[in-house]
Amino acid sequence: MIKKLNHTSSKKLEMLLWSIALPGFGHLLNGKYTKGIVLIFLEFLVNVMGNFNHVIVLSFHGNIQEAIDQTNYQWLMFYPCLYFFAIWDAYKDAGGGEKPFSYLPLAFSAYFVTIGLIFSPSFTIFGMLIGPIWLPILSLPIGLVVGSVIRWILVKRLT
Repeated sequence: MIKKLNHTSSKKLEMLLWSIALPGFGHLLNGKYTKGIVLIFLEFLVNVMGNFNHVIVLSFHGNIQEAIDQTNYQWLMFYPCLYFFAIWDAYKDAGGGEKPFSYLPLAFSAYFVTIGLIFSPSFTIFGMLIGPIWLPILSLPIGLVVGSVIRWILVKRLT
């Protein structure tokens, strides 16, 4: 049976999706203007200083070595934690994340995406260099699974 989507569930999903689109947007919609503006500013700062948009375009065009060369890893290393924190916080502000340890999948996603970024200049799959966009993206599901498993274990142990 299909569960009817109530207003609260719809608002949580809305905040989640807007935060995925751009960190800080969900906060603005939640009425958290200072936090939203700070997150948007930080997103633009890290994006520009890390050369992120240019690296995305190069990666989508298959120019992986050039993407690696253009990446400012010192700045881009901040992006995964900023991004996943903004998503989680907007979702939480909208009333989500009330179950115990529900933050763990996104926290571990931030960790694993960061690890993917760290190894992206040299990690290959079947001899192909993956690069600073695709390896972190491929690391995301691993972080979600690891965080979900750890959450499940903690919930089982503590309840």
